[in-house]
Amino acid sequence: MGLLTFSINVTLDGCVDHQEGIADDETHDFFTRLMDESGAMLWGRVTYEMMESYWPAVARGDVEAPPAMRDWAVKLEAQPKYVVSSTRKDFPWNNSHHIAGELRTGVQKLKDATPAGVLLGSGKLATALDRLDLIDEYKFLVHPRISGHGPTLYQGGLPSTRQLELVSLAPLRNGAVAMHYRRARLTTD
Repeated sequence: MGLLTFSINVTLDGCVDHQEGIADDETHDFFTRLMDESGAMLWGRVTYEMMESYWPAVARGDVEAPPAMRDWAVKLEAQPKYVVSSTRKDFPWNNSHHIAGELRTGVQKLKDATPAGVLLGSGKLATALDRLDLIDEYKFLVHPRISGHGPTLYQGGLPSTRQLELVSLAPLRNGAVAMHYRRARLTTD
């Protein structure tokens, strides 16, 4: 079974608005490496539609983009993409699949079928999946910005505090910090 890893850009004040992060080559290289290490992407419908509206055009070369963005787009085009949605059923973007039915069952089946792991990149979906105790790791790219607005990380709240163990911490040249945490699972002896 693969791990479910929640990864997202976040500002110092918790904002996860995709326009608030630093969108440079270093950031795109970071997320390309994460995607390369994963077997699939997982999004909610809103994130899927945002990604679908831009990245296929970059992959085709219809949009001018620096090499790091183009590399991300080309690899994303080939990567299996899974979407949770109760309102949309058709996902025509290359290699896209719908997760229908009960959320816990659908995502657990995806984890079981993806030994290389699943990379989750949607804030609202992450809240729902964390409430179901399905997220194993967190890889946040924390940007040196205070946005002063939302949406914010876990805006919908969680039923209890999540205890995490630091796996790694790496500063980027652009001032962002890559933080990798794993869920601290309580063990009984």
